[in-house]
Amino acid sequence: MTSSTVPAAQTPADSALVRAARGLDVPHTPVWFMRQAGRSLPEYRKAREGTEMLQACRTPELVAEITLQPVRRHGVDAAIFFSDIVVPLAAVGIDLDIVAGVGPVVAAPVRSQADLDRLPPLTPDMVEDITESVRILVRELGPTPLIGFAGAPFTLASYLIEGGPSRNHEHTKALMYGDPQLWHDLLARLAVISGAFLRVQVEAGASAVQLFDSWVGALPRRDYEAYVQPHSRATLAALDGLDVPKIHFGVGTGELLRSMGEAGADVVGVDYRVGLTDALARLDGRWAIQGNLDPAILFAPWNAVETRVREILDEASAAPGHIFNLGHGVLPTTDPDMLTRVTALVHELTAR
Repeated sequence: MTSSTVPAAQTPADSALVRAARGLDVPHTPVWFMRQAGRSLPEYRKAREGTEMLQACRTPELVAEITLQPVRRHGVDAAIFFSDIVVPLAAVGIDLDIVAGVGPVVAAPVRSQADLDRLPPLTPDMVEDITESVRILVRELGPTPLIGFAGAPFTLASYLIEGGPSRNHEHTKALMYGDPQLWHDLLARLAVISGAFLRVQVEAGASAVQLFDSWVGALPRRDYEAYVQPHSRATLAALDGLDVPKIHFGVGTGELLRSMGEAGADVVGVDYRVGLTDALARLDGRWAIQGNLDPAILFAPWNAVETRVREILDEASAAPGHIFNLGHGVLPTTDPDMLTRVTALVHELTAR
């Protein structure tokens, strides 16, 4: 919903993004892009040169610079905290690395009750650099909100159990179905870690959060609700008492949207495989939505991109709140100018 009566934001709490997440009137539809701070930007590649990913995520000045780059370049309505979903796992002592072209790789997979001893709770002193990074960013961003970020328990569990990325999640599902007690014990610990990581960011000044569940679309709804939803709910409940909107996004989760909303979200992220009209029907108008331009369409001619942006905005007009985003992350070879043009187009078409 847009309104000419909404004043310009003086604080992040007044911003278009936070207002849209709460279903309030906005001066225009807010825009940000998953992975907007990343490999598509030449300034990112220059800043990261010679620095390993995990080291980059734990260096406050570098985190701040990378997080700010897309805000400066694209004019987006929010910054997303530059991090990786495995950062809190490394912080509590898990031996892992982020391998270029592969992703997170865990030295010793977690597959037994004894392995749980390697997963202590995350405490603020373990991530003091994260607190410092957020504080720097909040000062630099002024009224532009910073979105905190964490991986959801299922996706973290999949990396830990498989030892790295997996197409079929065979070890993950074998443990989930074969040893439910160990499964729930593991996800309960991961919920504490992810929830604490989000809370650290919010207490340092983040104005919203996104809980990202990369792989949970591998499950049918019944199993999601039995094996995963309680732990995602516990993660988001760690923010109880902190007045920030919560975005919950997963990939391939068209059948799970309502259940993900019921896990405690204020905004349900929709990937590009589901039209927003269908998503809204599944959500019964109970949640604001985020999404959902296909990242690959940014490689098409501008007229095709513009047509699709207009269609998405039209579909989203029936939502109680809408945050424009991609239906997954920015692809590394994307022309950054396309993101800038999409941002300006959304602002132009929805300004009131």
